[in-house]
Amino acid sequence: MAEKKEKLFDQFPGVSYEEWRAKVEADLKGADFNKKLVWRTNEGFNVEPIYRAEDIASFKTTESLPGQFPYVRGTRADNDWLHRQNIIADSAAEANAIALDVLGKGINSLGFKVADAADVAVLLKGIDLAAVEINLNCCPSKAVEVARALVACVKEQGATDSFRGSVEYNPLRRALRHGDTAVDTAAIAGQACELLDAVAEVKGIRCLDVASVILANGGAFIYQELGYALSWGSAWMTMLTEAGRKAEEVAARIKFDMCVSSNFFMEIAKFRAARMLWAQIVEQYKPACDCAAKMMVCATTSTFNQTIYDAHVNLLRSQTEAFSACVAGVDSMVVTPFDAPYKRPDAFSERIARNQQFLLKEESHMDKVVDPAGGSYYVETLTVNLAREGWKLFLETEEQCGFFAVVAEGKVQDAVNASNAKRHTDVARRKEVLLGTNQFPNINEMAADKISQTGCGCKCGCGAEKGPHALSMKRAASDFEALRLATEASAKRPKVFMLTIGNLAMRLARAQFSTNFFGCAGYEIIDNLGFDTVEEGVDAALAKGADVVVLCSSDDEYAELAPAAYRYLAGRAEFVVAGAPVCMEALQAEGITNFVHVRCNVLETLQAFNAKLLK
Repeated sequence: MAEKKEKLFDQFPGVSYEEWRAKVEADLKGADFNKKLVWRTNEGFNVEPIYRAEDIASFKTTESLPGQFPYVRGTRADNDWLHRQNIIADSAAEANAIALDVLGKGINSLGFKVADAADVAVLLKGIDLAAVEINLNCCPSKAVEVARALVACVKEQGATDSFRGSVEYNPLRRALRHGDTAVDTAAIAGQACELLDAVAEVKGIRCLDVASVILANGGAFIYQELGYALSWGSAWMTMLTEAGRKAEEVAARIKFDMCVSSNFFMEIAKFRAARMLWAQIVEQYKPACDCAAKMMVCATTSTFNQTIYDAHVNLLRSQTEAFSACVAGVDSMVVTPFDAPYKRPDAFSERIARNQQFLLKEESHMDKVVDPAGGSYYVETLTVNLAREGWKLFLETEEQCGFFAVVAEGKVQDAVNASNAKRHTDVARRKEVLLGTNQFPNINEMAADKISQTGCGCKCGCGAEKGPHALSMKRAASDFEALRLATEASAKRPKVFMLTIGNLAMRLARAQFSTNFFGCAGYEIIDNLGFDTVEEGVDAALAKGADVVVLCSSDDEYAELAPAAYRYLAGRAEFVVAGAPVCMEALQAEGITNFVHVRCNVLETLQAFNAKLLK
């Protein structure tokens, strides 16, 4: 007789949402539930602190299986993604040598920059084209020649039926990166048709690029990357079906090169929503079969949130990003090396980047589980909400004559730049945290000597003159990095002295806060155990050569201690009060103007101190 298993949860009564909400509100002790626990996303919708089965009861996203239309749960019956490495080299021969080396280290997808079609044979020498995905990125004007060269190599190896890869034809690159709004759609359509003919014999070549990764690395919000990527793909479908091409032929040649950021669950939802919406878009073009509506996606970890200072934190960012991508079921993935913001990645950083994917597959076995987020109340809700916001943007773009037209007018670039500016403000105010940059910096780290390149290092002319509608491409950390680099370049590194006095808990907390605050500018921090009088503290600060004295105490004690310390210091150093006490107006009347607290714009405050202190 089979042993009866005890169902432990049957011992506990069910709890309704109303009961849970009442308990939470009681624990909040009068604080507003929505302000404390409901998160308003940049995507325009609210995220609740809890989701239940009833929240997704009406969702259709849970009705299909992996590999079934509309592919919200994935386009395949497995989750075995391709591990891609983009090869960086000074010549085709060097790139080939590096490629052959990394193929023996677990890589099964390669990305090459191609300067000339004649280089293709050199790049691919000795590579098994039946087993390795090849992705070629070139100047749009050379895409047809490069495609023909690739097809010739594939045919020479007899890999026509088994080859997988892409020629990343992106005629909007200059318009997006440089604001060059001369977008000739008729010429693009003609070249795209030529490209389709060039790759006709090899079904596995994708040649119509949707490079929304550019937008995301320019600071776009997640819903913007989603909506614009869909519109970009739809523009290819409309342009080429109107040119007489069959819908299934066009759809089978489109590849989405998308970004994945550190917003873990939102990114999972993005890729699920993207597949679902793309399938429904392609369906409207009446392809011969549903399989034409499958989206092929290569995910690249973000460069927008990478930092120069405390650069090894980039490994944490890219690991969670890679995790999001594999959970979401992407087709291939590129992990950006952690040192990419400040130098050409070396063998060590590229090895670490490869291993980040291998950990997910070989150690965590993520390739064995298809759509592990499927059915999650939270992820399913995010998927639907993000799909709704992305679809709104898609429709808005379509109403303005489509993606190519909107790019030509500079509207896409302007919208993304506005998001970039908003995110920089959020970083400046610590609403968006970059560990090691605007929060918990390594105050003794120096970075100027390790910077050997600026910009993207891709030799694509990113540093060339840009028009008014060019994407900004400023990383989120760039302003704080400029602040710290200015400190490093100064003849004297400013010293910040923590004058800790009074209430023990408050002075320790405020000294820690102020250390992190001024550490973001790379100042030398001098912390202390505490002083009996403000005079003793000021004397100790001046003996250490302090440029800034930060009074760290409790709000109740500031009314007496702050004026006394300010008068005794008598302008011999900058005086700062840590916090925003109730008596702030009275202190300002005494002449005290510097306060640091959680509502400060950290960047602007530190820029003002730099202007006073650096020589």
